[in-house]
Amino acid sequence: MLADATLLYQPNIRIAGNISSGTLWDVLNALAQIRLTNEDLVLEVMTEGGDADIARRIALEISLFIRDSGRAAYFIGKTIVYSAGMTIMGAFPAPNRFATKDTTFLVHERRITKSVNFDGPMRAMIQIAKEQVALLETAHRLEWEGFEDLAKGSLIDAETLYERAKENYYLSSDEARELGLIARLL
Repeated sequence: MLADATLLYQPNIRIAGNISSGTLWDVLNALAQIRLTNEDLVLEVMTEGGDADIARRIALEISLFIRDSGRAAYFIGKTIVYSAGMTIMGAFPAPNRFATKDTTFLVHERRITKSVNFDGPMRAMIQIAKEQVALLETAHRLEWEGFEDLAKGSLIDAETLYERAKENYYLSSDEARELGLIARLL
């Protein structure tokens, strides 16, 4: 286990702001540099959320680092960790998740904004409708997998987390610690 001062003040990756494709490239580049060293991964996150699929990709890269490097990985939440940030947090083992006292967490259902225009032969419109339903079902499955990752090793199960997420589930750092979503406060 790294010292608290290292976790708080010397992360080797920082995410601050909206999760976007630029965030992914920053994380991929930083991970490439960390792989060249013997360092553990220390990720500091402060985010209002962002692109859910990019967060899933970042979580995948962190999971691969943990699996293949043989090194530890630590998550440090600071100030706000909303939405896509929670997806990233789910990639870390619960005992390696930390936060500062001021941190607020937000878990909610995945949101999709999309308009579908039906204009053409009925059979073709039925196919478009089926494709949109398949998209929603896939998004729901991926969302559920994220809730399972986040809940793993904590005192809250994925089903309860999912039910609470339906109404925008805000947690203080103390609540997150009590539920075992983070190990402790720094």
